[in-house]
Amino acid sequence: MAVPGTEPTTERLIRIGEVARGAGVSVRAVRYYEQQGLLPAERSPSGQRLYRQSAVELVRFFQQMYAAGLTSRRIAELLPCWDSGHTDAEQRAMLHAERARIQAKVNDLQAALDRLDEVIRITDTHP
Repeated sequence: MAVPGTEPTTERLIRIGEVARGAGVSVRAVRYYEQQGLLPAERSPSGQRLYRQSAVELVRFFQQMYAAGLTSRRIAELLPCWDSGHTDAEQRAMLHAERARIQAKVNDLQAALDRLDEVIRITDTHP
């Protein structure tokens, strides 16, 4: 399984603004991902950044991972796993540890949501 945006292809390349709009992020965020080595870009003869159309999905993945608390470095460690579809024992351990950390965060958020629902139920009975 290839990481979107890294496999060789003849697909039409898109500009940075199209990637940003498609992924719902700023152009600055796309540049940041490129600077972090997460998102490969080509250059037009005039120097404009050009990306594969699959970069949109890759940027969405980055956004999800950042929202879950992963760092650029950790995301970069995930990309080879996604690219090859295979992992070694150390990579699998890292993936399971990140999953456990995210699940704990989800559990904490669910508990907070349950408490808010309780407060809403209580306060909805009062004028």
